[in-house]
Amino acid sequence: MQSHDFGFGTQIRKSPYFDATVRWGVQGFSVYNHMYIPRDFGDPEQNFWNLVNDAILCDVAVERQVEITGPDAARFTQLLTPRDLSGMSVGQCKYVLITNAEGGILNDPILLRLGENHFWLSLADSDILLWAQGVAVHSGLDVTIREPDVSPLQLQGPKSGEVMRALFGDEIMDLRYYWLREVELDGIPLIVSRTGWSSELGYELYLRDGACGDALWERIMAAGVPLGLKPGHTSTIRRVEGGMLSYHADADIHTNPFELGLDRLVNLDTEAEFIGKFALQRIRDNGVTRKQVGLRIDGAPLSGPNTTFWTVNRGGVSVGKVTSAVYSPRLEQNIALAMVSADCAEIGTECEVVTHSGGIGATVVERPFFDPRKKLAVA
Repeated sequence: MQSHDFGFGTQIRKSPYFDATVRWGVQGFSVYNHMYIPRDFGDPEQNFWNLVNDAILCDVAVERQVEITGPDAARFTQLLTPRDLSGMSVGQCKYVLITNAEGGILNDPILLRLGENHFWLSLADSDILLWAQGVAVHSGLDVTIREPDVSPLQLQGPKSGEVMRALFGDEIMDLRYYWLREVELDGIPLIVSRTGWSSELGYELYLRDGACGDALWERIMAAGVPLGLKPGHTSTIRRVEGGMLSYHADADIHTNPFELGLDRLVNLDTEAEFIGKFALQRIRDNGVTRKQVGLRIDGAPLSGPNTTFWTVNRGGVSVGKVTSAVYSPRLEQNIALAMVSADCAEIGTECEVVTHSGGIGATVVERPFFDPRKKLAVA
């Protein structure tokens, strides 16, 4: 296929890697943060096996950055999230939630601290640039909020470390989980972090010059192909196995952190002020009426991820919805994330999932479904 064979209109932006992904066999795109994102390199099950056995390179330039700089950058960044950032070092990354005044989740980005007064929010799929700029207007804080020329790639899988060594030498191997480093590759300016949306060993390479996108992709593939690297896309199978959230599916503006079991990302005892603090205190004290759970769904393997929210019934009464469901070839099970009534969230609870083809039995199980302590990613 040629680049012009794909088209949603000129209002959808293309990443610096768009042409390269087409050359390397992409067959379909979706839209995320108003940009094209590769979603099909052929068989999604093969893409999963490529990820968990070897390594894949994914165009995730859709993870747009919100850059926060200025004398009050640290104070302003804390204002956006309930996670305590007081101990965050320069060079560190943190998974954070951005909440509104009601405690609803607006985004679940990775926060990178590049300098004392220099932060990036690496976004999930929602317009946090506009939110942050709006918050800044009446904050009284001296900050600049903008979207820089930054486009990430994800290099994920057990062989990703070998590929990184081939690219950057042995010194890159001491980069710790959720830390970053400023580097160059053949003169191409990058930030490299030990992060990713796969629950596998992985790295993200943040390109800081969009004109170099084609060269960077080809340079990585040239080094990686002899080591087993394949072009790929973020794997729904692997991220559901790992219990990783997809914003707009598993969480949205009406979801709060306590419903997701993400209490660890909410530090209500800190002296720092942040948006949603009082609402989150009230939710914590009153408890939640629904909770996210893992489900094992009976029956034949699902033909693909769910494209609508499936109703969850118990005793003939609706008690919630399936937000993400997929068949795991490794676990040989249909697995799902679901939001259900709190009184139906106990492990072992049996229920029924209503799919497009009818009702199917299901059981509440532990999540994540695989490698719950993330030993693969942290190793």
